[in-house]
Amino acid sequence: MENGLRCAVFGASGGIGAALVNQLAARDDVAQVYALARKSLEASPKIHPHTFDLADEVTIAAACASIGGTLDLVIVATGRLVLDNGQGPEKSWRALDAAAMAEMFAINTIGPALIGKHCAPLLRKSARPVFAAISAKVGSITDNRLGGWYSYRASKAALNMMVRNFAIELGRTNPATIAVTLHPGTVDTPLSRPFQGNVPAEKLFTPEQSAAYLLRVINGLSPADSGKLFAWDGAELPF
Repeated sequence: MENGLRCAVFGASGGIGAALVNQLAARDDVAQVYALARKSLEASPKIHPHTFDLADEVTIAAACASIGGTLDLVIVATGRLVLDNGQGPEKSWRALDAAAMAEMFAINTIGPALIGKHCAPLLRKSARPVFAAISAKVGSITDNRLGGWYSYRASKAALNMMVRNFAIELGRTNPATIAVTLHPGTVDTPLSRPFQGNVPAEKLFTPEQSAAYLLRVINGLSPADSGKLFAWDGAELPF
């Protein structure tokens, strides 16, 4: 770390992911940013692109191996709200479909969990390594008062539990590590665009705004925060 932080962003081609990569690369305390996405991105002196497929553990393992060293920060900025076939979140239990649920969990829960599996050994054993996965406020069971969005809510709640488990285990094997999930707010990306109708203008963030908020939250974390879910403004959200 004496030569700067080594960071990895999975989902680097998405709106928030790309903004995170660019903002990390612009920081003086960051030496390397590994930008991981389905397609190869443009390289720069600080940005090192790698490819992976969130649904293929072999490619996740290979991407992590290609980093070739320790990491100070891992951010999983992947996620899906609308399926490949255009099907949106379920409004009622009547719309539940096994294949659609499996796809949602594969992207929002299983893929990030496998990234954690292969990144955990890379986290630095000193200083303040952070593993952060983008979740959602609607994944809070306690905060759910509206219902609906069954698969998306459940997959994000499961992601929160996965990262809580990582936090507990890493707390034993690498006590300096912080593992958290983060709610980025409502961000103007293709993921949320069909659902922005009732969002006040001041609560609809650009990817750049959201990324800056999330990095500010990450910078303020301590080991006591590991295993928790935080909103873009630093507020702890209930599981």
